[in-house]
Amino acid sequence: MRKLINVHVNDDPEKYRCIGCSPHNPIGIKLEFWDDGESIVSEWEPNPNFMGWVDVLHGGIQATLLDEIAAWVVYTKCATAGVTAELQVKYKKPVYTNKGKLRIKGTLIEQNRRLALIKSQLFDSEGELCAEADVKYFVFPEKVAREKFYYPGVNAFYGE
Repeated sequence: MRKLINVHVNDDPEKYRCIGCSPHNPIGIKLEFWDDGESIVSEWEPNPNFMGWVDVLHGGIQATLLDEIAAWVVYTKCATAGVTAELQVKYKKPVYTNKGKLRIKGTLIEQNRRLALIKSQLFDSEGELCAEADVKYFVFPEKVAREKFYYPGVNAFYGE
């Protein structure tokens, strides 16, 4: 498994404030990512600030986790940048904020010239599937991604 490099970590902290992956956002989730060959994965331990019901992770935070992993699939597996076009979440069981690390996984299912379909999954600390999403991303041509969306090229995420 290869740890991915967050290429934006040295960007201006006032500009790079992604709720999902920026280490500069004081209220952010601060995800880090790995490539296991087939999928992009992350682990994250929620804290009580992200609750909906007592000790239950808010559904909107779950959706954010599922969407963020999909974005990193686009960066690495699609080799470009994109924006969410559609996010269909299925909540299967509660995710608890006091039971340890969660695992998030994103897998590219299909890509054409303009769209990527990604399956995102959220597992609890015992490996139980708690939520999943079918995510459609509108993907930009790499030239547009580089010029307008600060995309550095796929190799930058792998330190190459």
